Amino acid sequence: MSFSEKLARIFKLDNTNWMRHSNPWSAWTRIPIIILLAIAIWSRVWIGWYSVIPVTLIVVWTFINPRAFKAPKSTKNWTSRAVFGERVWINRKNHPIASHHLTMITILNTVSFLGLPFYGYGLYILEFWPTCFGITLVLAGKMWFLDRMVWIYNEEKEKNEEYKSWEY
Repeated sequence: MSFSEKLARIFKLDNTNWMRHSNPWSAWTRIPIIILLAIAIWSRVWIGWYSVIPVTLIVVWTFINPRAFKAPKSTKNWTSRAVFGERVWINRKNHPIASHHLTMITILNTVSFLGLPFYGYGLYILEFWPTCFGITLVLAGKMWFLDRMVWIYNEEKEKNEEYKSWEY
């Protein structure tokens, strides 16, 4: 089982919950989580151990978010297609995707991953610039990854009726 498949299981993403997660509100409220988490962790300077409260709330929100919204009225938007692309990506063992995407996805995930040590180090030592650099790498990699997911979905829905049925 791939890492992506494990995450889908952790977040309990079945057909119904994937549709709920395709709501643009779900996607757009997930993107700032890394920034909000940084602020919450940084708040230990101002509120001490009470910073555990906002950190906990953000972590809980991260897990609730994919199921927090209703399925959208329309999925003909960038964020819904990005979520559908992630679903296609996770299902690539059953329905392989075009090989020209594989290297780029690896690069984009690596960019995001490389931001995490800067992010963690900056938060540990309470330094603004390493934290911001880490956030920038994580978000740049993630946003470009999501854009690639839209591309993958748009290609694959033309070959697969199930994928095409997600869009309405």
